[in-house]
Amino acid sequence: MAEKILTPEVRKAVVRFSGDSGDGMQLTGDMFSQSSGWAGNDLTTTPDFPAEIRAPQGSVSGVSSFQIQIGGTEIYTPGDQVDVLVVMNPAALKANIGILKAGGTIIADSDSFSARNLKKADYESNPLEDGSLSDFHVIEAPATSLTKEALKDLGLENAAMIRSKNMFALGVVSFLFSRPLENTIKLLEKKFSTKPLLLEANKLALNAGFNFAESTEIIGASIVIPPANLPKGTYRNIDGNTAAAWGLLAAAENSGRKLSLSSYPITPASEILHELSARKDMGAIVFQAEDEIAAVCAAIGAAFSGNLSVTTTSGPGASLKSEAMGLAVISEIPLVLINVQRAGPSTGLPTKTEQSDLYQALYGRHGEAPLVVLAASSPDDCFFYSYEAAQIAMEHSTPVILLSDSYLASGTSPWRIPENGELPKINIPEFSKPAEEWEPYIRDPEFLNRYWKSPGDPGFEHRIGGLEKKENTGNLTYEPENHEKMTKIREEKIARIAKRIPDQTVMGAQSGKLLIVGWGSTHGAISTALTELLEDGEVNIGFAHFNYINPLPQNIEEIFAGFDEILICELNNGQFANYLRTKIPQFTYKQFNKVKGQPFFTSEIKAEIINTLTK
Repeated sequence: MAEKILTPEVRKAVVRFSGDSGDGMQLTGDMFSQSSGWAGNDLTTTPDFPAEIRAPQGSVSGVSSFQIQIGGTEIYTPGDQVDVLVVMNPAALKANIGILKAGGTIIADSDSFSARNLKKADYESNPLEDGSLSDFHVIEAPATSLTKEALKDLGLENAAMIRSKNMFALGVVSFLFSRPLENTIKLLEKKFSTKPLLLEANKLALNAGFNFAESTEIIGASIVIPPANLPKGTYRNIDGNTAAAWGLLAAAENSGRKLSLSSYPITPASEILHELSARKDMGAIVFQAEDEIAAVCAAIGAAFSGNLSVTTTSGPGASLKSEAMGLAVISEIPLVLINVQRAGPSTGLPTKTEQSDLYQALYGRHGEAPLVVLAASSPDDCFFYSYEAAQIAMEHSTPVILLSDSYLASGTSPWRIPENGELPKINIPEFSKPAEEWEPYIRDPEFLNRYWKSPGDPGFEHRIGGLEKKENTGNLTYEPENHEKMTKIREEKIARIAKRIPDQTVMGAQSGKLLIVGWGSTHGAISTALTELLEDGEVNIGFAHFNYINPLPQNIEEIFAGFDEILICELNNGQFANYLRTKIPQFTYKQFNKVKGQPFFTSEIKAEIINTLTK
């Protein structure tokens, strides 16, 4: 067997927990993430689980995994190749061995490598015994039997004891990375506060795994990853969906408006609905509609009544909402639609990630129906961009689409909780003249915003709807000239929002041979690749990452003109590249696209950059 590549102190490491769907890998990974956060490490995580509700037990298709990269430096991705792979059965090994580094460590539940389980995973022989894993450091940990031994006096049934073996694995990994068990035990006490017997079982299994690792020579010394130098503050690990929900809550509090969420459950956006439904104590009003169309229509009604109104969905649901989004555009009401993208079309790959809904966000409505489109870059980033989506919607009385995706929604990263007063103030334009001078479509002169009023406000009673409205009065009219004028006003209104968004920034070289362009969730892989190339001495590369899609920042042409070549990296067949070709056609855009239901790997981006530079 190869020696371990991990040294007693390392800058960063990638760990992947993998097993059957019922083996608790997501919980195990989440607890290890939280203990790593408490240790001061920066981190990014991503889960990987089958779309089937219950795939065949022990099969490769039923494998569920959780990957985390932890470091004493800034971490932007969950990592490409894995340093430590924890496998609870042969199928997990078969599914993940291809991403384990040469010399990497495998921690395997040797009890599960029975003839029956090996056959389910299509192994002809036991890889723990046949020499096929000689390039790796293999730790055979009889997790099942040692867990049962540790729990034998609790009176649990056999199946219940076996379900605790994930905590045995967590104990082994906790020792390997010098993680004290006290904080993990606190997490267990919180999770199983009403189930004392299960709490005791999980604590015993956790300690059994830690003690096994401590007393087994094959594991060697514990590994130390120093704390990362992060800005001071109070942190918590947060996933993208939770972050988006909390950003909306913050926007409601700072605007003085009630928060209304009207949604229909859909993977991978449902957790925003779940999170806000638990936040009635913060004034959130949550309505689970019977379908996507009812959800968006209810959201429009809530916006009309004066609430900060939101609807959440994924690509298939956004398709159903498209007609009603046109109503929101012509009515010019504040509405936030969060699209947590997944691989499509149709049902597609519902638990996998993709950036293929950009066209839909930009153009997916009939008629001329422009609106604001934003995109978040990291799980914690979802907080700030959901806040800004709500801010723009209310300040400019317009629908806003925020694009997240499955990779961000389910992944986690450390989020520094903002201090009081740190978030930008939300200033909803107020009509300062007497109510009798107000009309539904009069506008402020700078941004062309119509003044957002509830039809129940005394003196401001009015009607709006899907038929074209007369300028200022809002009366129904079929005048051709009025329709053309209102169409252009609605377009110009969105364009003027560019004046309030920040200039586009560039990481690395400010001019040179190659500019890498990304948007949304590709930020982590591209920025990591660029950092590594800059450390290797490449000095002619810049990176511009876009969060503001429509309108675009105002300084784009100036940035693009400073580079010889522009390479756009995105998880689709080139939607952002084609969008830029229509908006800024004077430049030539090269493309690097991936449509596999997976995020970019840093190694893929580096290879493409090097290939482009050497052509």
